[in-house]
Amino acid sequence: MKNSGGPCMVVTVVEKTGDGPVEVGKKMLVGENGEAFGTVGGGALEYFAREKCKELLKKRQSIFEKYLLNEGKIVEQATTLPMACGGMVSLFYEYIGVKAHIYIFGAGHVGQALTRVLKTMDFHVTVIDSRKKVYEAFVGADRKVHASYAEFIDQEGLREGSYVVVCTPSHKHDYNVINKVLELQLEPRYIGMLCSPVKLKDFLEKTYDNFGKDVDLSNFYSPIGLDTGGGTPEEIAISITAEILAVYHNKTGHKHMKDGV
Repeated sequence: MKNSGGPCMVVTVVEKTGDGPVEVGKKMLVGENGEAFGTVGGGALEYFAREKCKELLKKRQSIFEKYLLNEGKIVEQATTLPMACGGMVSLFYEYIGVKAHIYIFGAGHVGQALTRVLKTMDFHVTVIDSRKKVYEAFVGADRKVHASYAEFIDQEGLREGSYVVVCTPSHKHDYNVINKVLELQLEPRYIGMLCSPVKLKDFLEKTYDNFGKDVDLSNFYSPIGLDTGGGTPEEIAISITAEILAVYHNKTGHKHMKDGV
């Protein structure tokens, strides 16, 4: 499951008092496509648990909840379900999966250094590059794809809430990737582009021409990274990773490279 990057929820019956359709220790595994294996009792309890899993998968969250299996009655700190058993059941919902999906467009020196840093943490990293030799030499990603950059997005899209780093070997490919995201109205949480202020100015002018002045670039970070200093691939990788973590953890007050443009 982790190797494929697909998250899941494990639901475990951790407590039961009174009558109910399941015993303590029973488990149910629910994937992001809604498919379930195992059981936590069937009926309204299991239906509610599966629906809860869909919500928690989006939040990447684990929780503990109590349920009263007695329609029409209310107990403090418990959710009443439309059942007639009369008992009480406690479920633990455990999120199993990566922190986030990160797409790196460009498998060059920065892409390789960035992957080495990101894989010390629990991120799922996909690297895309059209250059066969560069693609073949690349190591360390959860997945690497030999494809044209924008074509990859056309074929597979991007996961909602993912993080995108654009560091291809040419301005044209960089622009094509970001324009494709805007064109398809995809919703990554972060898009960072490796560039100089001159390249950024050119990009913005072309983007405004294509999509209008009101185009939403609120999740666009360029020049990419926090202002940590240093220009080697390894130092740039640390800067980009720090910025991704700041966005991931909703931290503010840092000096982003884009703030100095």
